[in-house]
Parts: sequence; structure tokens; C-alpha cells
Amino acid sequence: MTDAGAPQNPDSAGPAGNAPYRVLARKYRPSSFDDLIGQEAVVRTVSNAFETGRIPQAWILTGVRGVGKTTTARILARALNYEMPDGSVKGPTIHMPTLGVHCQAIMESRHMDVLEMDAASHTGVDDVRQINDSVRYAPASARYKVYIIDEVHMLSTAAFNAFLKTLEEPPEHAKFVFATTEIRKVPVTVLSRCQRFDLRRVEADVLMKHLANIAAKENVEIEPEALGIIARAAEGSVRDSLSLLDQAIAHAAGQVKADAVRQMLGLADRTRVIDLFESLARGDIAAAFKEFRDQYDVGADPIVVLSDLAEFVNFVTRVKIVPATADNVAYGETERVRAKEFAAKISMRVLSRMWQMLLKGITEVQGATRPAAAAEMVLVRIAYVADLPAPDEAIRMLEQNGGGSPVVSGGGAARSNAPSAPMASAASVTSAAPVRMPTSSPSAFGGAARPQMAAPAPDPQGAAPQLRITSFTQLVALASQKRDVMTKAALEGDMRLVRFEEGRLEIALEPNASKAMVTELARKFETWTGRRWTIIVSNEQGQPTLRSVNQAAKQEHARTAEADPRVQEVLSRFPGAKVVEVRKLAPETPESNINADYGSDDPIDGSDDDL
Repeated sequence: MTDAGAPQNPDSAGPAGNAPYRVLARKYRPSSFDDLIGQEAVVRTVSNAFETGRIPQAWILTGVRGVGKTTTARILARALNYEMPDGSVKGPTIHMPTLGVHCQAIMESRHMDVLEMDAASHTGVDDVRQINDSVRYAPASARYKVYIIDEVHMLSTAAFNAFLKTLEEPPEHAKFVFATTEIRKVPVTVLSRCQRFDLRRVEADVLMKHLANIAAKENVEIEPEALGIIARAAEGSVRDSLSLLDQAIAHAAGQVKADAVRQMLGLADRTRVIDLFESLARGDIAAAFKEFRDQYDVGADPIVVLSDLAEFVNFVTRVKIVPATADNVAYGETERVRAKEFAAKISMRVLSRMWQMLLKGITEVQGATRPAAAAEMVLVRIAYVADLPAPDEAIRMLEQNGGGSPVVSGGGAARSNAPSAPMASAASVTSAAPVRMPTSSPSAFGGAARPQMAAPAPDPQGAAPQLRITSFTQLVALASQKRDVMTKAALEGDMRLVRFEEGRLEIALEPNASKAMVTELARKFETWTGRRWTIIVSNEQGQPTLRSVNQAAKQEHARTAEADPRVQEVLSRFPGAKVVEVRKLAPETPESNINADYGSDDPIDGSDDDL
């Protein structure tokens, strides 16, 4: 915890003074409940207890390092013994506008009636016996004798047992305040005799305001983005945030800029991390490799890059679930704007897979002898596996194919690049033997069929071969085959088809669609198909978007299922139940006939050629 008001010792502020420099975490340590930040529940409970006279004999404060457990314990001791020279204050109070008779000595840990003990270095039963012997005597000058025991979980079992009777029936003049980071290691017999307070991690936006106030008092100019980086790096710990701010001020030797803080903490540039995320979402592994190598060459740690990437995936996911998350000022403007764009276009399934693969990949990189190479392989997995179908989608794809001949998804041209092994796990839902993906299966991202495109013979003149596209759904499937998630999402959700001819696409845009992407689409289509494309933005209404069509189809399936008498009977037996999703399962194929059904004489052995 830190003090948002004046420092406790303002004359020890700078190198120009006679007093030695005090770090910010000590200089701005809170001295009253008004100075505590982010712990409103604790302040409210203590305030009500003091006003009603319901003061317990013992408190236990728990929370992560740096949230203010010891500081809160000292403030409690001060509030219990607050007394003015004129005798105007007659009892404990949380309202301490000025220093009282005992306040300065208590906050400096030198008051004879407020005893602090570090249980990490006094773990034995003899140390507790000394407390038990001294607790019988009345305080020398204060109202209460207060015992503050830090890291109380470090006490031995015998020491805890020696404490029990004193905690249960202490003298009226004795109060105990315990602090610990490991609440589970404290025996329940001790916890049951204490009033427990869980000190929360401080939110990043609250930390930013607090750090900005301190920077102003220290006459330090600091960028808001730098404050956000420090607040997020502190992970809710006020002491850590002040230590990082202290370090950043020394590192910058002037104005504290975001780039300097990133360099100090060994973090990658957030904008570049977002660019890396976009490359992976598009399936552009070459651009992802280049971006990663550029960051690595300027000193970014591969583990830090992947961790920052995972943090951004988490942020996009939270924005997708709760859009108001994008208003958190602890994140930069670029992060918030682009996260909203990604959240609108990328499905939850893709984000979930990216998170899982990053989480596993970070562990692999930590144990690798060549971290950079291991990180690159993690990026490869993300780019090539992110858009594979889920098991239920794979089953629907097999069913729609109708047991046709074994083919490779996406055509032979993509065969060597697209991974196929993950489909074995998807197929295991219905059969112990692996299965093969059909070409005319729906995409994992929206249901459009993948185009059945054969590579044409090369032009004898040496011109690049042209790929024939005869429908809008084939364009969407082509974007899926190219693993360009962003383009596919834009085609499905942002565009309404007006007219389609080979080489010419006329569309109407959704209100939130970007008109700048039209030029980009024309360039991509030309690259993918080998022919020029004309894209026209029309004012006509056009057909519904593919995404809305798919959603309407799901709703219609749900309505049909609810009308089924068997479903009606189930719903009537379970009040409150409702139809959430309708799935059509593929019929099981006898294992003995599976090779014949797929038109193959060779046994399926689970190799890549069989997928």
C-alpha cells in the first residue's frame, strides 16, 4: 500500500538534501485508512467495527506480496491507540486527520506497546512463550498493547499450539494482528480465533492514477503508456509498482517514455506483438517469422514475446466476451482499438486454441536448449492448426461428404503445407480408426464449402496458372484454405453479396465494415487465383451475410428440435431446461468395412497419407 497524500518524511526526498534518499515504496507508505488504495472493503469493515465498538481481539490479513498487509497492521495499531494531547479522542477511531501522541512512534516501529515480530526468523515455541508472558502486563502508555506478527504461517506447529489459549481469551488490553501470504498454511484453529481480511490486488487503472500522482509530486514527466506498462507488470502489487517506477526514473534520467520502460523490463513492443498476432491470425507464417526474428534481433526474449502474445490473446478474448474491457485505460490506445477489431472478426474457438498452444509452447521454450527455434515452432503450430475444425465439425464434414473417395483437404497444392495429424483426434469421436477429410467439407470458421479446385496445367508460355472460382462461397473457402482468418471473417460477416461473376465481385458493406479492405481483397484474390479481380461496393441491399445465414440456420434447427415431441417431453420433465445446440451425428461405420467405404484397398494405418 502506498500513500496518495503527502510522504511520511518529505525532507528525505532528493540527493540535494542532507538526509539519504528513501525509495518511493517507503517514502509514500500510507499512514491512515484514507491513504489506502484498492482496499475499500477492509476500510468499511474496520470503520463499522470501531463505530459500533465491535472490535475483535485478533485480525489476520492475507494477500499477495506488496498489497499492504504490514502497513495495514500498523494503521490498525495507530487507530486503536489514537490519542490527542488535549484528550479529545476517547477511544479507537479510523479518523486520524493529524498525528496523535503515539502515531509517529507506531508508524516508525519504535513504540514500546506495539511489538512487531517477524515469524520467519522467530519460528519457535520459545518466541511465542515470551509473548504469552508479556501479554499479561498492561500497556505502558498506549490504550492497547498490539502484537503484529508478520509471515505468521512460518511459525512451527508447537508455536501455533502455544498461541491458541492466548488468542482465545486474551486480556482486554491486548490485540493481535497477523499477516501472511500463505493463508492455507495457517491452522484452522488459529483462523477461527481471528477476523480475516483478504487484501485484494489493486486494479491496473487505480495503480496508474496513483503512480501518476506520485510522479507529479516527484516532478517526473512520464508517458501514460509507460504508467500502464508499469501497472500491468506490478500485477496488483503497489510496492512492486513503486519499485518499478523508481527504477524507471533512474533508467530514463529525464522523461520516462514507454520504450525505455519496455527496454528496462525486457518487454517486446506491444505494437509489434499485435502485428505478430495479426500475422498468425492470417496464417501468414513467413510474416510471423520475420516479425519474431526482428524482435529477437533487437534483444527481446522469446519467452517474453510468447508471454506478451498470450496476454494479448487473453485481452482479445475478454473484449469479445465483455466489450467494456476495451475501455480499460491501463492498455494503450492501439491495443484497445485493435483488440476490438480482432474480437469482432475472430471466433472464440480460434482464440481458445491460440491460448492453449501458447500456454503449452511457453513451457516448451523454457526447457529448450534453443529457445528462439522452439518459439518459432510454436508459431508454426499456431498458424497451421488454429483453423482446423473441432471434433463435432469434423464429424459434420465427414457426413456431408457422404463417404466419398479419400482426398486431401484443400487440394494437392496445399497438401505438403497443411498439417493433417490433428484430424486423427477429431475422428476418434466416432471410430477408433483414423479417417480422411473430404474436399467438399464445410470450413471450420463458418460452414462455407471448401472449393474443389484442381490445379490447371501450366501455361506453355510460362504464365502463372489461373485458379477458377465460380461462386462467392468458393472465395470464402479459398481464404480458409490460405489460412487467412481475417479475410475470411470479413467475407462472412462484413459483406453482402450483390452479384458475382468470375473475376468480378459486387458487394454491399455492413455499417461497421472498413472500406479500406476492398483494395486489399482485390490484391489478395489476384495473388491467390492468378487473375485480376474487380471489386465494386454497391448501394443495393444484397443478400444476407453468410454469418447471418448460418446463425439463422442454427436457430431454425433449434426451433425444429424444440418442436419434436421427444424433446418436448424432456423439457417438461426438467423445468428450466432449454435447447442450447443441435448436432447431427454421423452414423457409425462398421470397422470391418471402413476401407471399402472409403474406396481404398490398403489398410488405414494412421499415417499422413491416410488423413
